[in-house]
Amino acid sequence: MHKMMIPLKRYTQFNGRASRSEFWWFQLFILIVSIPSYILSFIAGYTGSQSLALVSTGLGLVMGLVFLLPCLAVSVRRLHDTDRSGWWLLLGFVPFASLVLLVFLVLPSTPGDNRFGKPVPHV
Repeated sequence: MHKMMIPLKRYTQFNGRASRSEFWWFQLFILIVSIPSYILSFIAGYTGSQSLALVSTGLGLVMGLVFLLPCLAVSVRRLHDTDRSGWWLLLGFVPFASLVLLVFLVLPSTPGDNRFGKPVPHV
């Protein structure tokens, strides 16, 4: 649970490095927190309730805005951990090239120091 919350504490820190586990635990946290919004959307679509659809859309929008900056920051730090610039995130806007970005995020950390700093200690 601790690793899930680290990116929320370091949400404005775009320098340094983020371990692979820190990044993926945070992605799991976002998925778990988003489940109620998905369930509300499903129920709203099934029942045809416009008010429930509005609540679900609002909840999803608020969660998206809350998690946008921490997600960008931890993604940049994760790319730094693989010794790549954060500018590689722009591949996410190119169809099919985002698969290259996914590979970069899955790769193991560079051992030892790199140009972005010391490796993150495992907690």
